[in-house]
Amino acid sequence: MRTCLIAALCALLLPVTAASARQPALDGTAWTLSTLPGEAVVPGATLRFESGRVSGSDGCNTFRGPYVMDGSTFKVTGPLISTMRACPPALTAQADAVHAALNRVRTVRRDAGTLVLLDEAGAELATYAAQSQEITGTSWTVTSYNNGRQAVVGVLRDTTLTMAFAAGGKVSGSAGCNNFMGTYQASGSSLTFGPAAATRKMCAPEGVMEQEQQFLKAL
Repeated sequence: MRTCLIAALCALLLPVTAASARQPALDGTAWTLSTLPGEAVVPGATLRFESGRVSGSDGCNTFRGPYVMDGSTFKVTGPLISTMRACPPALTAQADAVHAALNRVRTVRRDAGTLVLLDEAGAELATYAAQSQEITGTSWTVTSYNNGRQAVVGVLRDTTLTMAFAAGGKVSGSAGCNNFMGTYQASGSSLTFGPAAATRKMCAPEGVMEQEQQFLKAL
């Protein structure tokens, strides 16, 4: 399963230089973590670049923050805002390494579907593989959602929210207790959902049903 997040992004305009023309821009691209020197990679870590913002998942929590890029020069220019979900030790170690790498990046290199993050001395910090931008035929695990009270929150422990996108604009998945199905429309980076129908099972523990209602409302 891939990892999904929905976040508000803002624009940061950068000057176009001859160097930046030679290096493909990162905006509009998405990546999955392949290697972290000295660390075993747990699947699920991602990066996405959009309108001067980098966002993604470290494998447990989601994060976002601003960046600037000029040619191959790259730098995260502000703090990475992250959710605060508790993680198992292996994911905690990976998350720490991912955030350390992003804060130390000074140049990037793109080679045949691979994004390499490098520090000031040119040492490799992490590598990411290109992620397809086609949503049809993909399935995802939700890591965070808007709870309707102006807050993006993580998923409750021991619950799983999923989404699968099929041909013909059909979406289905689990809302943490009940299964749901509905329709969607995708256009570029825009994604909209029609009304969702769900089964009517009641689930424990406390909070699961409230999470389900908030998630479906967010869609």
